[in-house]
Amino acid sequence: MESHNNMADFYQEHFESYYEKTAHIDPASFLEPLARQLSPGARILDIGCGSGRDMRWFKERGFELRGFERSTGLAGFARRHSGCEVVVGDFRYYDFRTMPADAVLLVGALVHIAHREVPGVLSRVTAGLKPGGKVLLTLKQGDGVHRDGFGRLFYLWHDTEIRGAFEHLGFSILDYRVQTSKVNADDTWLGYVLAKD
Repeated sequence: MESHNNMADFYQEHFESYYEKTAHIDPASFLEPLARQLSPGARILDIGCGSGRDMRWFKERGFELRGFERSTGLAGFARRHSGCEVVVGDFRYYDFRTMPADAVLLVGALVHIAHREVPGVLSRVTAGLKPGGKVLLTLKQGDGVHRDGFGRLFYLWHDTEIRGAFEHLGFSILDYRVQTSKVNADDTWLGYVLAKD
């Protein structure tokens, strides 16, 4: 729990630099696989919406967006950057049944969540997903845990480790791809588009 609080402190204190680092990256390569699975005007919930970059991309393509972000500073930037509503809260405790959606975005949102906690968190944050709804989830690839220069812990995954959790939670995989990070060339991301069975 302490490590998660440290993560929260980082994003509360460094929200401006995080925004500058992430807001202007073209997200098309990792968002298009989800967009292709959605009906026009679908309602999307972006959890851990950060800079609002991905909400803006989907909104420009006619989708309906709402964001969820723990950092109040980032939430403010996300509102301005995307023009979308952003709820401030902690996704580990929020009741997402009150936020129905056709799709849930989890782009990098679970990277600071311990491996054993991810299935429970994934179940919670998709509680408002409609039957047949879709999820875009990205996780960092690798072994174990990595601590960066700011002291943030990143929990790393292999494809074979996470697939069992998807099946257990009643999700099928519609799309899977591996991509190099656009922020740090040393990072590799696993991307999944899931359907709620």
